[in-house]
Amino acid sequence: QVHVVESGGGFVQPGASLSLSCKIPITDFDLTRMAWFRQIPGKQRELVATIATGGQTTYGTFVEDRFDIFRDNNKKTLTLRMNTLRAEDTGLYFCNTVDANVPWGQGTQVTVSS
Repeated sequence: QVHVVESGGGFVQPGASLSLSCKIPITDFDLTRMAWFRQIPGKQRELVATIATGGQTTYGTFVEDRFDIFRDNNKKTLTLRMNTLRAEDTGLYFCNTVDANVPWGQGTQVTVSS
């Protein structure tokens, strides 16, 4: 059973930055397109960012150039660097393959509030 572990969330003020990390210990990590998702209260889980095996990235329209996604194939980790956080970014953040092929982890909570 694959156990995904996310970390790095916290309680921050609007405008602050956070860096989220996760490990997805699958054997073909380096061949798999990866993603960060988030669950905002009252909404369905949504895609935040993806990163392909070659490093190409895509972002949700709400990101507006504030976030960056990275991958380390050797460590099988993903990073989501988030800048200029807004109250509407508050939610539970998860990582997974872009097709959500592995069991979901518990996520890491991001709360943005003044």
